[in-house]
Amino acid sequence: MSAILSIETKKKLIEANCRLEDLDETPFLIEIGEFHGATKDFFDDPAAEIQWNERYHRNREKIYDYCFPNIKTNQGIGTLAAAFGCEYIVNNEADPWITPLIKEDNIEDVHSLKIPDMANNPVLQKAWDRIDYLQSHSALPLRMVNVASPLVTASLIWEYTSFVESTLECPEEVHVLLEKVTEATILFIKEQFRRITNLYNVGHEIWYLPRSSGVRVSDDTAALLSPNLYREFGVKYNAKIAEAFGGIVVHSCGDVSNVAPVMMEIPGLKGLDFTIPQVSNWEAVKKACAGKTALYLRHFYWDHIQDAGADLPEYTRKLIDFFGRKGVFIQTSAPTPEEAVVLGEKLHRILSR
Repeated sequence: MSAILSIETKKKLIEANCRLEDLDETPFLIEIGEFHGATKDFFDDPAAEIQWNERYHRNREKIYDYCFPNIKTNQGIGTLAAAFGCEYIVNNEADPWITPLIKEDNIEDVHSLKIPDMANNPVLQKAWDRIDYLQSHSALPLRMVNVASPLVTASLIWEYTSFVESTLECPEEVHVLLEKVTEATILFIKEQFRRITNLYNVGHEIWYLPRSSGVRVSDDTAALLSPNLYREFGVKYNAKIAEAFGGIVVHSCGDVSNVAPVMMEIPGLKGLDFTIPQVSNWEAVKKACAGKTALYLRHFYWDHIQDAGADLPEYTRKLIDFFGRKGVFIQTSAPTPEEAVVLGEKLHRILSR
């Protein structure tokens, strides 16, 4: 079994890869089991969250990869939308469901929406209380509450289909909402940086992202837009966040083939994070992004919808052969700790020079 790298070594190598330096091994990490979401069992029970995370990382101790222990704050992607006044429903299936405020029949209401008070809003206060509890009851560093991109938060506040259609039909109102959401998002991030004293990374996912990366946002709505629409409604507002925090890493699920080149136009971009089995045109992503910014390529075992029995090590080899190694990060998963240990050894051999 390969010797497990120290936390400091992992940090240094990840930071070097973010800077696009040549490394002897492409950094990778392996998650275990199914998606861990903000379901009823965890959303209102921070003690259960601590127990889950501490047990999870004990089960990872023999896995060779570039992860190290931390706690997922686990409040879902809709916290800021809920703070604007959207109803949220905690459930047993996924992160809390969000009920939109804006629909086709009340689009003009975007003008009267108020930016949430970061100190006194009850939804945000719940998130702050959770951060305080997690920090005071565990020594593990803490991930951020999920930061949605302005596009994603806007598409939660404004009914999804109507919102996407309105980028063409009512662009003025879409910009009004995005301006407010972007301002709120910046305040939301600043408040988290102020409150989280033992910060694991600048995002809500398991990768260690250093402060030099700025902040990571979830931008799943991007995959549904044309390049011109993403340039107008995505790049503009992500750029404001990057300016406020010295950089931005943008994640998007879905087929981002058309918008990946436009994402590269975001000033201060520090990385792109894609669920790569969902991307139909790898060549477009390679041409636009490979070797030019950090590229986080995720393929969990359940992401291979068209090939449920995919050979994860060979798929990883295929990724490296196609995209190269410069600035590339590999994120995958295994159903059990035992399978993750075996997978880690295989990936270590494949990803080492």
